[in-house]
Amino acid sequence: MSEVTLTLKEPITIPVEADVIRPDVFLEKSRQEIEALPLYHGNRQRKLDELFEVQGERSDQIRIKGDLSRVKKIGYGMTRGRIIIEGDVGMHLGALMQGGEIIVEGNVSDWLGAEMKGGLIWVKGNAGNFVGAGYWGSKRGMNRGVIIIEGNAGNEVGAHMRRGLIVILGNAGDFVGANMRAGTVIAFGKVGEGPGIGMRRGTIILFQDGEGVASSPQLLPTFHYDCTYNPTFLRVYLRSLRRYGIRVKEEYITGKYRRFNGDIAELGKGEILIYER
Repeated sequence: MSEVTLTLKEPITIPVEADVIRPDVFLEKSRQEIEALPLYHGNRQRKLDELFEVQGERSDQIRIKGDLSRVKKIGYGMTRGRIIIEGDVGMHLGALMQGGEIIVEGNVSDWLGAEMKGGLIWVKGNAGNFVGAGYWGSKRGMNRGVIIIEGNAGNEVGAHMRRGLIVILGNAGDFVGANMRAGTVIAFGKVGEGPGIGMRRGTIILFQDGEGVASSPQLLPTFHYDCTYNPTFLRVYLRSLRRYGIRVKEEYITGKYRRFNGDIAELGKGEILIYER
């Protein structure tokens, strides 16, 4: 299948807003039309071909090469197609996206998949703060879709989450699942303080995997121990991760989990499941 390839011409030191770089826009455009698309380089409007060398046309398959750590809003609101990024990338990647796939072969900055409504984002490296979260002042975070991070993630992963799935194979920062309303967050590594703070519904699954990691995270006192069991739904979830190529230990599927319900300072129908070693 044909694709459009964008290659960064020179290093970027001033932030660039590039919400036009998405499959919906490129699909019906010739190379010349793609080159003429507007980007905002700081407070200046520039044409896309001033910053990127463009190859290909009329495709919803996009490949981007170069250090994009100062390029924001790639894939913003996309509904279809695929974006492959060969390098690091900046803030708001895949925010508000409704469909399609984004694959990053590097690290991602803050607000990855913020308020997304569908699709798949796969990050091979690390991610910043507010993965799948709602923007400040909003009560709606990620509403559907899947985010997979092979490395570590920052603070407030899944804040205000409504639906969907976030999987972190590494560690996560403070306040995982803050103010969740529904959805699922799975963290295989250690997590920081206050997981599930303010959550009303939803599920947070913690494994605390890795050497030298405490067997149990410190939960808020507004979470109460319920029982220790092997959840049927979790076996289905973990086996489904194998279809993505994620290695899931068999003992995670057959093992037992301590269930805590909370946050009772809110509705209190959320749950945190902690793997019992």
